[in-house]
Amino acid sequence: MKFTLSWLKDHLETDASVDEIVEALTDLGLEVEDVSNPAERLADFTLGKVVHAEKHPDADKLRVCKVATDEGELQIICGAPNAREGITVVVCKPGMYIPGLDITISVGKIRGVESYGMMASERELELSDEHDGIIELPSGEVGDRFVDWLAQNDPSKVDTMIEIAITPNRPDALGVRGIALDLAARGLGQMKPAKTASIEGGFESPISIAIDKSAAKEGCEVFAGRLIKGVKNGPSPQWLQDRLTAIGLRPISALVDITNFFTFDRNRPLHVFDADKVKGNLRVHRAAGGETLVGLDEKEYTLNEGMVVISDDVGVESIGGIMGGLPTGCTADTTNVFLEAAVWDHIQIAYTGRGLKINSDARYRNERGIDPAYNMQAMDDATQMIIDLCGGEPSNIVTAGEVPDVSRAYKLDTDRVQSLVGMEIPAETQHATLEALGFTIEGDMAHVPSWRPDVRGSADLVEEVARIASLTKLEGKPLPRVKAGVPEQILSPIQKREQIARRTTASLGYNECVTYSFIDKAAAELFGGGSDATMLENPISSEMSHMRPSLLPGLLQAAARNQARGFMDMALFECGAVFHGGEPGEQENLLTGILVGRTVGKDIHGESRGVDIYDAKADMEAVMNALGAPTKLTYNRGTNGWWHPGRSAKVGLGPKKILGAFGEIHPKVLDALNVKGPVVAFAIHTAEIPMPRKKSASKGAVTMADLQAVERDFAFVVNADVEALTVVNAAAGVDKALIEDVRVFDEFIGGALGEGKKSLAITVRLQPTDKTLKEADIEAVAAKIVAKVSKATGGTLRG
Repeated sequence: MKFTLSWLKDHLETDASVDEIVEALTDLGLEVEDVSNPAERLADFTLGKVVHAEKHPDADKLRVCKVATDEGELQIICGAPNAREGITVVVCKPGMYIPGLDITISVGKIRGVESYGMMASERELELSDEHDGIIELPSGEVGDRFVDWLAQNDPSKVDTMIEIAITPNRPDALGVRGIALDLAARGLGQMKPAKTASIEGGFESPISIAIDKSAAKEGCEVFAGRLIKGVKNGPSPQWLQDRLTAIGLRPISALVDITNFFTFDRNRPLHVFDADKVKGNLRVHRAAGGETLVGLDEKEYTLNEGMVVISDDVGVESIGGIMGGLPTGCTADTTNVFLEAAVWDHIQIAYTGRGLKINSDARYRNERGIDPAYNMQAMDDATQMIIDLCGGEPSNIVTAGEVPDVSRAYKLDTDRVQSLVGMEIPAETQHATLEALGFTIEGDMAHVPSWRPDVRGSADLVEEVARIASLTKLEGKPLPRVKAGVPEQILSPIQKREQIARRTTASLGYNECVTYSFIDKAAAELFGGGSDATMLENPISSEMSHMRPSLLPGLLQAAARNQARGFMDMALFECGAVFHGGEPGEQENLLTGILVGRTVGKDIHGESRGVDIYDAKADMEAVMNALGAPTKLTYNRGTNGWWHPGRSAKVGLGPKKILGAFGEIHPKVLDALNVKGPVVAFAIHTAEIPMPRKKSASKGAVTMADLQAVERDFAFVVNADVEALTVVNAAAGVDKALIEDVRVFDEFIGGALGEGKKSLAITVRLQPTDKTLKEADIEAVAAKIVAKVSKATGGTLRG
């Protein structure tokens, strides 16, 4: 939206500077995108007077002029045909920048005669395209600033142009008066009374109008028009041409320029038909499709079915609310004109404009919303301007449809400003602000003006008050504490646990992934899911049809994509929800990590090796330790079908309390997901880990053993199918207070042991706390260890 300072002052009586206006507009939400001030580039030029002029000795078309300036008399060579003695000119001295020529002038010689500047033409100062001669001023004193002379005698030449960005919710700011209203409410001036007219028609309009039922309501709300006969169309007055030229519009004729003026002045698009070219009456209807129309931009448009158009008895003459047709457009020969003003459906305008790829000023405004209550008054106001500039006699107004009722009111709760915005604004100030913006206050109800379609609730009233008061006045204040002292933890224990799990896993070298909670049915079935209970009713694609039963599908698919791009070694993890059914309680959060490839890159010392289940086990234990899991856990077989049956284990506090699992992913699963294995992984049920009994954040005193620890080795001959963990758990359970650690250090199969037998060697560490162990004490514990292991495994102590 472009407008000039003088245009703004038609509606706003203000002494504010351009900088103050620009700053206020941006603060009000009307962001200023550009400010063009012609006075800035003309600030250095002054007036001079030619006191003597004679022909150049070596050039017939050049004259040597003596020019009186504020710095004394200067000799200037000039080739303009009107350079002569006695005229007042605009002087450009050496060192000044000439915008129209894009040069900085300097002292020079022309045909052997020195010239100390130049006398400018209008084109050289970018005032117009006139360049047949230098500027001749009818008045002015030597040394006066040229911009001061223009401001007094021809202000349009130095009128500041401001361009603002309009958000879709502020169509009222697409008119200069709407912008002035905001500035007046901010306190930058007083609104001038709107110029209104009341025109009585002298005869009935010979052209009637109608709206087809198919185009009513959702096409055109109201269509009004009147005939003005006996007009004299021609160039518009200079003030109107200057207004339009300043904002980038080309003056065409008085009738067309008047409609453009109202478009920008009051956000009121209008259209004028040459009444003598209209055949019969006008009708608003929907296009059948295939009709063509040459628009005022001289382009031919083919209409689609359903577009709202205006037709006479012969055919389509205008695209409703967007662009008129060239066949009925006004020309210099127009003597009878039909003026039209209508309220169109916003969605219909957008549909038609996009379909035809027309971006007109009328479409831009009708699409966002105009003031429906001003529709009939706009007819009189525009008629008055046409009569003033072109003459003519108006008919009575003919109308089809009804002006839509957009009246509405919302409760103004003046106390909500503090809670919603954080500013303390007195109730009286709030009332005054809204009234300045055109609202009507009745008790605690605020009636919204018809030109503000964006105000749709009580919160919008508060926003208007805060906007005018300026949000820059907001002061930062710390939020008050609900309770004194150290604030309580915001995150729940489970949320905190997941945060710790993420950080710990990342510190182990894993990269976190965030995958979709939706997977395809085939992948879900590989991990025990894919049932109707977890199927989405309306999936976004066939590859996202089911809720995931595990985090492994997403991680393995991510690994496959990386392998396809040459990344073979990776450590990935994810912490998120999995779903075992469709009910609220049938989901849980898991932490899952996978290892693929080798531990490190190729190395000359041979340290690189493929990852194995013990890497996954170590990482899982590190994470569980960080989460506060007990140090003594049970490891059992019987993992789910997607784990390798001989290279995986469940981890828990017993056979029923499972905390997680680790191991190698089954090769069949890897083949189905196109992953090059082997892949080892771990999964932790974060919510299953017991919460610490001690709620305090402080740690207890460290107890250091001051007695000598004792280690004893045992070797047991057991059946080959006995797990080493069974031996370890049996030995550790003999005396939990005394036995600090049990670990396997050797395994031997074959030889003299015989078929189906193996030897497992363990080290048991005894750590006394109250007295030093004697030999008898050690032997007693050893005997218990042998007895319990033999009972648990059926094995014997190896001799």
